[in-house]
Amino acid sequence: MNVEEITMENLNLDQFIADQTENIRAQVGGEVAINALSGGVDSAVVTLLGHRALGDRLKTYFVDSGLMREGEVEQTVTLFAEFGVEVHVVDARDEFFVALRGLTDPEEKREKGITEVFYKDIFARLIKETGARVLLQGTNYTDAEETKAGIKRQHNVFEQIGIDPQEAFGYRVVEPIIELRKPAIRALARFLGLPPAVSDRPPFPGPALAARVIGEVTPERVDIVRRATAIVEAELADTGAFQYMAILHEDRVTGVRDGERDFGLQIEVRCWESTDAATATPTELPFDTLRTLADRLTSEVPDVVSVTYNVTTKPPSCIEAV
Repeated sequence: MNVEEITMENLNLDQFIADQTENIRAQVGGEVAINALSGGVDSAVVTLLGHRALGDRLKTYFVDSGLMREGEVEQTVTLFAEFGVEVHVVDARDEFFVALRGLTDPEEKREKGITEVFYKDIFARLIKETGARVLLQGTNYTDAEETKAGIKRQHNVFEQIGIDPQEAFGYRVVEPIIELRKPAIRALARFLGLPPAVSDRPPFPGPALAARVIGEVTPERVDIVRRATAIVEAELADTGAFQYMAILHEDRVTGVRDGERDFGLQIEVRCWESTDAATATPTELPFDTLRTLADRLTSEVPDVVSVTYNVTTKPPSCIEAV
């Protein structure tokens, strides 16, 4: 990999911001650029760096894929309005669900259902509409490292695996934080004035809730994992864990309600201790917490009859399931 990491120990926040704003200006020139904002800390930092560098010449878009968490679009638009950043919402729900239809293989879902829709369809269309030639995005060092190593194809990694976005999609991609891992990005977010709800927010995958549905991704299945996610995030928010999530399994399992068989769904809960997502260990949650999660998930999420907790380290597991 041609990117060299800037560690926390070597990160000068003032200098990094100055260097990256200058780099963005040099890459974009006097033209317009676009960037994608998802609400996570990586894209939030890139959005603020980009607007420092370009002002109104950076057009910021939130692509509503239909795969986001509850209230995420509205919360993100409202927050960035406070920073003077206008966020344009793109309704792409139908496009993603059509592309994901029938796909069950994890790599196919990421490439055909997520990457191609984002980059070949939506971003290419926005580039054409705005006259921009550059897309700013929040790829981080771990994203590039894992993709290059063949562990998992992250949807936002291209040049590190030999794909030239200019040739593939018709525009250049600028990645201001690709030299940083998550702890350094969080420090940068705090320095830029982002609230803890963003700077300290648990990581969320680029494919969003599609990364937490094993098997075919449909609106109905995403709605189930969205409801489960809200419960898991509410119950585990005070644990101090690096990341936590709900995963919807593919097969139905046998349960029982009111003395009769209830052929329902299984939710897997994962909660991780980590610093940079390169390695992780499961959080040793109190049994009472696990029971509360199980009770809420089986009573508040339709059709859920089984809740499990992942106790495998990374490696050999990965933090996300898909």
